[in-house]
Amino acid sequence: MVSTSPTKQEVANSDGKWIEEDTSRRAKWWYSTFHTVTAMIGAGVLSLPYAMAYLGWGPGTLVLAISWCMTLNTMWQMIQLHECVPGTRFDRYIDLGRHAFGPKLGPWIVLPQQLIVQVGCDIVYMVTGGKCLKKFMEMACTNCTQLKQSYWILIFGGIHFFLSQLPNFNSVAGVSLAAAVMSLSYSTIAWVGCLARGQIDNVSYAYKKTSSADYMFRVFNALGQISFAFAGHAVALEIQATIPSTPERPSKEPMWKGALGAYFINAICYFPVALIGYWAFGQDVDDNVLMNLKKPAWLIASANLMVVIHVIGSYQVYAMPVFALLERMMVKKMNFPPGIALRLIARSSYVAFTLFVGVTFPFFGDLLGFFGGFGFAPTSYFLPSIMWLVIKKPKRFSAKWIINWSCIFVGVFIMLASTIGGFRNIIADASTYSFYT
Repeated sequence: MVSTSPTKQEVANSDGKWIEEDTSRRAKWWYSTFHTVTAMIGAGVLSLPYAMAYLGWGPGTLVLAISWCMTLNTMWQMIQLHECVPGTRFDRYIDLGRHAFGPKLGPWIVLPQQLIVQVGCDIVYMVTGGKCLKKFMEMACTNCTQLKQSYWILIFGGIHFFLSQLPNFNSVAGVSLAAAVMSLSYSTIAWVGCLARGQIDNVSYAYKKTSSADYMFRVFNALGQISFAFAGHAVALEIQATIPSTPERPSKEPMWKGALGAYFINAICYFPVALIGYWAFGQDVDDNVLMNLKKPAWLIASANLMVVIHVIGSYQVYAMPVFALLERMMVKKMNFPPGIALRLIARSSYVAFTLFVGVTFPFFGDLLGFFGGFGFAPTSYFLPSIMWLVIKKPKRFSAKWIINWSCIFVGVFIMLASTIGGFRNIIADASTYSFYT
C-alpha cells in the first residue's frame, strides 16, 4: 500500500529547509513567469528546425503541438499538487515524490530524474554558451586570432565559478529576468532572420538520406530534442516555493498565472522558429539554426551574444536546487560546517564537473536528444501524471483518468526512444570527433 499522506518528519523537513536557508517567500506572479521562461526556453529552441528535418512537416508539427499541450497540463498538475495537503507546501520535487510514493520509494523515483534534468541542462548550456561565444567573437572581430572551441567553453564556464556563489533563487532574479528577455529576443531574431533570408537554393523537405537504421535513431533523437525544449517542470515547485501563500490566496493562483504567461511566450518562440527555420533550410538546417544565418552579421552576432546571456541565467536557475542538495548533504552526511567554505567547495566542484563534461562531449544536438529523453520526458511529460493518479485518484475511465494515462504512455515512449537515439548518436559522433579541439 503506497502512503499518500506526509509524515510529521516529512512536514518538518519541508518547513525546516526554509529556516535553514533563510529564504523569505516574497516573489510575485511575474517572477514565476520569467523564472519559468528562463528554465524552459533554452538553447533547445534553436534545434527545433533540425528535429523537423528528421520528422517532416506533418509529424514534426504534431509532436511539437502535442508536447506543448501535454506539458502545459502537467505543469498545471504540479502547481495544484504544491499545496495538495492543507497546511503543507511541497517545495521540492522530492518532497512531492515522498508524499506520492512514500518516504522510501519517493526519493528513488523522483530525485534521479530531477538531477538528470538539472545536471543535463547545465552541461548542455556549457556547450551552448561556449559555442555561441565563439561564434559571436568570430563575427564581431574577423581579424582576431581564433581560439579553439574548448577554450571558449572554458571561458564561459569560468563565469559560473563567480555567479554560483550567489545564495539563492531571489538573488538571481535579475539574471533570470535578463535571460528571459534574451530568450524571447534571440528566438525572434532566429525566425525573422530565416524569414528575411528566404529559402535556400534547391531547398528540399525530403527526409535526410542515410541508412534505415541511422535514420531511425536520428528520428528518436529528434523526439528527445523536442522534449528537451519543455524543461521547466524540474524546478517548478522550487519556483512556486518563493511565492507567498495564504488560505485566501494560495500560491497556485499567481503561479498558474505566471505559468500561462510563460507558455504564451513559449508558443511565440517555439512554433515560428521550428516552422520557419525548417521552411528556409529544409533538410540542410544545422542543429543550431543560428549557425545557418550569416547576414546581417551584426544582428546574428547579437543573437549569439543573447544566447550566451540567456544560458548564463538558465544555468543558475537549474544549478540552484543542486547547490542546495549538495550543501545539505555535506552538512548532514559529512558534518561540514555551514558557511562560505561549504558554498565555495560544493558549488565550485559542481561547476567544474559540468564544465569538464561539456568540454569533453560538445555534441549539442546529441546531448539534447539524450538528456531530453532520459530526464526531461519523465519530469515534464508523465511523472506529474503518475503522481496525480496516485494522490488525486480520479475515477477510472473518467476524462482526467484517460488524459493522464495517455500522457504516461506517450511520455514513456518518447523517453525510451530518444534516450536510445541520443546515446547511440553520441557514440557514433564521438568515434569521428577530435576531442578538445
